[in-house]
Amino acid sequence: MAATATALGPAFIDPAALMRIKSLQLRARVVVEGFEKGLHRSPYHGFSVEFSEYRQYTPGDDPRYLDWRLYARSDRYYIKKFEDETNLRCHLIVDGSRSMGYASGPVTKWDYARTAAATVAYFLSRQRDAVGLATFEDRVVEYLPPRSRPGQLAHLMAVLHREPQGKATDLIRPLEEVAAATPRRGLFILFSDLLVPTGIVQTSIGNLRAAGHEVVVVRVLDPEEERFTFSTAAMFQDAETGRELFVDPRTAAREYRTRFTNHANALREACVGVGADFEQLTTDQPLERVLFDLLLARARRGKGGRR
Repeated sequence: MAATATALGPAFIDPAALMRIKSLQLRARVVVEGFEKGLHRSPYHGFSVEFSEYRQYTPGDDPRYLDWRLYARSDRYYIKKFEDETNLRCHLIVDGSRSMGYASGPVTKWDYARTAAATVAYFLSRQRDAVGLATFEDRVVEYLPPRSRPGQLAHLMAVLHREPQGKATDLIRPLEEVAAATPRRGLFILFSDLLVPTGIVQTSIGNLRAAGHEVVVVRVLDPEEERFTFSTAAMFQDAETGRELFVDPRTAAREYRTRFTNHANALREACVGVGADFEQLTTDQPLERVLFDLLLARARRGKGGRR
């Protein structure tokens, strides 16, 4: 998106070049540092809790929040009040189903999604926010509850390094499993190609929103899935079911693009309709877009209040 590129500044590293870096944590560091250099002046000060005001100390208050400098000046005890009681608790949910292994070029959707998740984790960990991770196919494969302690980031990167077995996509069951293990409200960021019926997405995301969680949906697609510029008739195989279908692109391209666009629009409406933020990216777009869009979503919520 041109507006985003202008806002961020100069061009960023090409995803294909970024994927040549074997270490996920190093990839994430490269993206975050490039992002921060691109933002010359940023109105965003992180997602962590912000100080709000003072109130006088009463017995039973946590003494950790006493302001000793103010006590030295006034000889009275005051407690710092905060907008929220804890830092952000973020759950990164990454789709590792078979369809995520598709690539018309050098970058698979899985590599792009896990690098995006690693980038967000690196970014939030630097702010001492608690970050967790769940990878899923037709069920949750790996789950790390949100933590801000030392070693959490390395553990998270190790999980993302593992290649998924690649089964069919099931959004409802995995998100229910993660939500059930999450008694406190937090931020869920879903990375998936969402090649599922719109109703399933609406139900899954709607359940999270009904439980009080904030949700950001990042749809990851291959550029060819949007454009469908194939020119030769051939057998096409469903990545998840294995079903094969003979397709002549000359006759199918127009209908495919129409259906794909309609599905994409319906997905956006379904997510926004239940109060989630939605962004659609392709694997040839800079990873900095993920951070920029995430900050914009948080800023909008900050100005307009929680939905």
